[in-house]
Amino acid sequence: MQNIFQISAVHAGVITDATPISSILLNILDFLLSIIGILGIIGLVVSGVLYITAMGDEKRMRLAKRVSIGSAIGLVIALGAFVLTGQLAAFFS
Repeated sequence: MQNIFQISAVHAGVITDATPISSILLNILDFLLSIIGILGIIGLVVSGVLYITAMGDEKRMRLAKRVSIGSAIGLVIALGAFVLTGQLAAFFS
């Protein structure tokens, strides 16, 4: 009769086969930065629509300008963070 609680070394995984935690964290960070980039582009599109539909209304034109500046700043920060994490990952690996 075979013992069902005995684990054979042949079937058990080796810890060196596991994905490193740094790789997992880098993938998560890349995903989040991609989401931020997509939201920034959506913000630019929304600001363009706001500006086009303002029809000379100064308040809506100022709002569109603020949204576009905020979206552009967000995109620059996200791109900088993406480049920085890529460089740090290359440096430490």
